[in-house]
Amino acid sequence: MRDNILREITPLTQADCFTIFTRTKSAFDFPLHYHEDIELNFVLNAAGAKRVIGDHIEEIGDYELVLIGPNLQHAWFGENFKDNQITEITIQFHKNFLDDAMLIRNQLRYIRIMLEKSTRGILFSNQTTKQLAPRIMELGKKQGFDSVLELLSILHDLSVSRNYRLLSDLTFNNVEKQSYNSRRIEKVMTYSRLNFHKQISLSEVAKITSMTESAFSRFFKLRTGMTFIDSLIEIRLGHASRKLIETTESISEIAYNCGFNNISNFNRIFKKKKGCTPKELRESYDQGSRVFI
Repeated sequence: MRDNILREITPLTQADCFTIFTRTKSAFDFPLHYHEDIELNFVLNAAGAKRVIGDHIEEIGDYELVLIGPNLQHAWFGENFKDNQITEITIQFHKNFLDDAMLIRNQLRYIRIMLEKSTRGILFSNQTTKQLAPRIMELGKKQGFDSVLELLSILHDLSVSRNYRLLSDLTFNNVEKQSYNSRRIEKVMTYSRLNFHKQISLSEVAKITSMTESAFSRFFKLRTGMTFIDSLIEIRLGHASRKLIETTESISEIAYNCGFNNISNFNRIFKKKKGCTPKELRESYDQGSRVFI
């Protein structure tokens, strides 16, 4: 099924810093797709449309601003809006728009972190979106160096904004590495990625770090911002989502092969974490692919 998803060749050339497209329309008609470039997508007045980013599906509101990293599948679906009701502004720039030598500088630290996280898709809060909407809508009117400076300024403001959400699971887009500035955490994450299909106990991973269970739990939450169990579930759901999209395995087979001990537990956790059932995710990808097959 993954082979049927459109690989978009964007109009961005090596001579461009970025491209921007502004459209008014009454429906979303572009199929599920992915591309090599990074994309910032702003949508206005499309409440009720459906967004698919990686393995995350959600109904959107009137204001929508998402940063999408390289090769992450995405699309918006919805129709029967009024003529020219929807405003969509898409900004695309190269993944090396800011090269590594620049991104390691202290002043660009937050942009670097944001771009790393974009491989999962970042949904910015309504407050942030409303604050930046006028500048995003005016960006296309700027030219040359001024336009590049304004894009950098927008990216900086996004990188220091609060209450954004990561949409797709870490393992869905093969984002296997993430810096935690801790060798002990890295060991635990590597162990979890290699053994996610098995039952893993808290005592088992605590031993890897030579810590007690309670000390490990506090340490893990401090370094990652989540509990170990939630982290393990995220890894399992990422692998399960890929199997739902890329294989014909039954949902029950996928659940057991990804470390869930029963199908009802898998369905419940999947629905809670992703807002849709495993069946709905599979059907959404199938429908998104059929648009152009």
